Amino acid sequence: MAGKAAFWLIKSEPDVFSIEALRRDTKTHWEGVRNYQARNHLRAMQLGDLALFYHSNADPPGVAGVARICREAYPDVDQFKPKSPYYDPQSKTDDPRWSMVDVEFVEVLPEFVALDQLKEDESLDGMLVRKRGMRLSVQPVELVHFKRVLKLGKSKLKV
Repeated sequence: MAGKAAFWLIKSEPDVFSIEALRRDTKTHWEGVRNYQARNHLRAMQLGDLALFYHSNADPPGVAGVARICREAYPDVDQFKPKSPYYDPQSKTDDPRWSMVDVEFVEVLPEFVALDQLKEDESLDGMLVRKRGMRLSVQPVELVHFKRVLKLGKSKLKV
């Protein structure tokens, strides 16, 4: 790891890929990110960084678990597959536009932390996911916020 650990929030729709699916599979690649800012966050991730696993488009949305980065950014292979929903004909193999990382399962939070709970907790002021219209699928999280979410979720994980 090149620098100090960073913390993230990664979003997935639970009917597409949930924290339970990650627990079952133990690890997966985090592909399909097609937003430049989110892609840049993926590229900044380092081995061992931790990520809050957020269920989006759920009722309610919120943090369901924790994942760890187990492979740093590399080209998202789906950008080159014409039949993939993530195909990008503008992306070149010698200069790929999109990246992905691999994540591994750490834990399902004993208590789901709903978005409303995140918004009500004043100690989470400044956390990006709380901001109206903040739809980035990959976003940085400050250590103090990461620890607070773990506490709200009754995690035993030591960070």
